[in-house]
Amino acid sequence: MRNHKLGFVEDASIDSFVFDEQYNTFYKYGYAADPAGSNYIGDLDALEKNNAISVYNIRQNEQKKRKLERKQEAEGGDGMAVDVDPAEVNNPATDSWLMKNRKSPWAGKKEGVQTELTEEQKKYAEEYAKKKEEKGNAGGEKGEHVEDKSTFHGKEEKDYQGRSWVAPPKDAKAANDHCYIPKRLVHTWSGHTKGVSAIRFFPKYGHLILSAGMDTKVKIWDVFNSGKCMRTYMGHSKAVRDISFCNDGTKFLTASYDKNIKYWDTETGQVIRTFSTGKIPYVVKLNPDDDKQNILLAGMSDKKIVQWDMNTKEITQEYDQHLGAVNTITFVDNNRRFVTSSDDKSLRVWEFGIPVVIKYISEPHMHSMPSISLHPNTNWLAAQSLDNQILIYSTRERFQLNKKKRFAGHIVAGYACQVNFSPDGRFVMSGDGEGKCWFWDWKSCKVFRTLKCHEGVCIGCEWHPLEQSKVATCGWDGLIKYWD
Repeated sequence: MRNHKLGFVEDASIDSFVFDEQYNTFYKYGYAADPAGSNYIGDLDALEKNNAISVYNIRQNEQKKRKLERKQEAEGGDGMAVDVDPAEVNNPATDSWLMKNRKSPWAGKKEGVQTELTEEQKKYAEEYAKKKEEKGNAGGEKGEHVEDKSTFHGKEEKDYQGRSWVAPPKDAKAANDHCYIPKRLVHTWSGHTKGVSAIRFFPKYGHLILSAGMDTKVKIWDVFNSGKCMRTYMGHSKAVRDISFCNDGTKFLTASYDKNIKYWDTETGQVIRTFSTGKIPYVVKLNPDDDKQNILLAGMSDKKIVQWDMNTKEITQEYDQHLGAVNTITFVDNNRRFVTSSDDKSLRVWEFGIPVVIKYISEPHMHSMPSISLHPNTNWLAAQSLDNQILIYSTRERFQLNKKKRFAGHIVAGYACQVNFSPDGRFVMSGDGEGKCWFWDWKSCKVFRTLKCHEGVCIGCEWHPLEQSKVATCGWDGLIKYWD
């Protein structure tokens, strides 16, 4: 009859709960029901004394006690069952004490709702209301609030014919289509007390140049005539990171480390709107379509690209896929798409208005790309890669890296030096970490010329849109230089 090393094993159909019940009863009381028959095994005295209950059966008197307690709780009374010794109730070691004080840590509060505020709470509430009011006055923004001021430095805001100082000269047009590389310094604009982080020429005409300073100021300078500062815009409390003109140059955007984006009127210096998400904006761009000049895109430090409608001041879209702070936004393909780069060392291409990446470019050898610019023929993107080279990507369907074209020789590791093209697309230029400005030939990828422009970093360089051989550079020495 042996069917096991230890003897005979008989299958018994027994539920796991039943087994646990008998097992635990045996270890607590010393007796258990025999699965084979209807009798008990173990300590029969204890069996009689406990009336054959198992660990999962509650004694009659316990059940009564619990029922009573529930009833009293429902009535809101805190009294005890009648037959309980008061000494037991006060002794934490007894079951009675546990019964009285058993209350789950998640149980709701029994006390009535507090109506009177304490002094401390009142004080706090007042402070909070005051803060909220201040925030409300600041246009509901989450950035730091500074009074917006602007100072005009020119002789007069309108000339004898009533034309504004911002109006482009009537005779300004391109002298010829051929670009030449500048050789000599023709003018220096100085006025920023700290480094200059970005410069932008007035769109299409270039008769004014806008500069963003780390001294929290934005200045606009005359290019053609006096060469002086025309207006200073003060509205940020920390360094200005990026600037961007609208298509006709009458307004511009500034993004600053004080977490605000401001939309300014170029001529009067008034702030039209302020935007903030409470994160630092690293890049601001307006949609280049003339009918979408009210749509603002901003790349944030919290990995998002946020899209605002500037008329309603509402966030209309958030593009949230990057894994690091967003550094650049570049519109391609007739402004239907845009390319973004980020600290996560990838490029992502988005369909405008749709927060889904349509192309994701990330290779193990890629570095972060803090500056990207579009070739004038719109077929290529030049991306400043932090491993000291400029890479070229196609803007056609596949956004492929052009392996034949790469521009190197400059040292940019660690700096977001701007890369740019000449208006005819024949030259590529970039600043570098040693204050030089480099020019390469687009076709042959050879270095054409280097100019020593600044002490410290040459962070920005822009080619004049009309005067083909003139280039402006800016650096962390606080100067903006104009080369011919």
